[in-house]
Amino acid sequence: MTIREFKMPDVGEGLTEAEILKWYVQPGDTVTDGQVVCEVETAKAAVELPIPFDGTVHELVFPEGTTVDVGQVIISVNVGGAAPAEAPAPAAAPAAEAPAPVAAPAPAAEAEPEGRQPVLVGYGVAASSTKRRARKAAPAASVPAPAAAAPVAVVPEQLNGHAPAGPRPLAKPPVRKLAKDLGVDLASVVPTGPDGVITREDVHRAAAPAEVPAPAPVEAAPAPVAAPAPAAAPVVEAGARETRVPIKGVRKATAAAMVGSAFTAPHVTEFVTFDITRTMKLVEELKADKDMAGLRINPLLLIAKAVLVAVRRNPEINAAWDEAAQEIVLKHYVNLGIAAATPRGLIVPNIKDAHAQTLPELSRSLSELVATAREGRTTPAAMQGGTFTITNVGVFGVDTGTPIINPGESAILAVGAIKLQPWVHKGKVKPRQVTTLALSFDHRLVDGELGSKFLADVAAILEQPKRIMTWA
Repeated sequence: MTIREFKMPDVGEGLTEAEILKWYVQPGDTVTDGQVVCEVETAKAAVELPIPFDGTVHELVFPEGTTVDVGQVIISVNVGGAAPAEAPAPAAAPAAEAPAPVAAPAPAAEAEPEGRQPVLVGYGVAASSTKRRARKAAPAASVPAPAAAAPVAVVPEQLNGHAPAGPRPLAKPPVRKLAKDLGVDLASVVPTGPDGVITREDVHRAAAPAEVPAPAPVEAAPAPVAAPAPAAAPVVEAGARETRVPIKGVRKATAAAMVGSAFTAPHVTEFVTFDITRTMKLVEELKADKDMAGLRINPLLLIAKAVLVAVRRNPEINAAWDEAAQEIVLKHYVNLGIAAATPRGLIVPNIKDAHAQTLPELSRSLSELVATAREGRTTPAAMQGGTFTITNVGVFGVDTGTPIINPGESAILAVGAIKLQPWVHKGKVKPRQVTTLALSFDHRLVDGELGSKFLADVAAILEQPKRIMTWA
């Protein structure tokens, strides 16, 4: 028996630990190179973790809910062939074929490239993380003498009891899981990604003609991947006067970032209350526009567009403070962050290059961002590189607030509730849709004049939304 241990990968970005949310395998299960074996939560997000070799699961070192330091062994796998009695267990149906692969994998460990470095999905630091090596013909090497004589003929019969259909399709673990949830056979998907890699769009395209395939109920068991999200809710014992909840994961990282921001960047917050009635009417008109059919149209979409126009008019607001270099870094692009409340805590994914998107494109980006955050599928990359953030506290019925700047940015805009209120309009008091915006900015690089002009511009655009065109 040859046991290989898989350690918690180096997640990079200064993170040193991750919590095991869910195991997808159990001792005795057969695993293959690239198969997702568990979901872990770092301080950035929840990600899926693939195993980098073939074999049979020997031991799960830590149970679900355990926080593990980087470098600790989390799972051990038997990659040898000295335990034939246990081999048929994971594949009870094709029992006649199960013993075949047992004698083979011993040399497979030696075939692993030395440069391979397992990393979390989304943190690819290894050179091999974007290109897979050729599939190993390990089973053929189990017989020393005749191995060279017939290596190919043995391989097709020993791939975990499945009939061969050529090389294994290339796809990242999240894409494999998506295909599994949708009941899509990756072998039948036409790849459009670089180097023949199957993308999420390829899977959705393949699933479109047959949205209700027969295998779907069988694959439904692993579906509750997002279920661990509410797991943070503590179990309150009857009569207990206090409950202690461990601070970890996204909430722990958010707390540290907010404390660092609050006590590093000198915050200034300004407010403006204005009539947003015309923007609300435009929202209704866009919903009825056939060119916007199928898109999610809401006030946040036009508020985001107003922010992008205001940034163009006041580019110095889109900057960062580099303490080490003692420089102000002006950003000539806008990665627009949208604060999202999730069961795991507050996250701020951002829309890359939002400044270059049309209104329909911005609508699609916002919809995808929100849906991904709700499902707990936001990647670490989606939360990095933001330049300006919007937080919508109005959805909770709150009039306004004093938001804390997202670290690495210079300002954040809080959007309050939109309410029907008495307002002086054309010299008469009338019921109008009114809201309040609050802008917090870093006074080291944004002075009062710049902050005030930017906030006034956003309000002016939303008062007269035609300025989205005239000021753009």
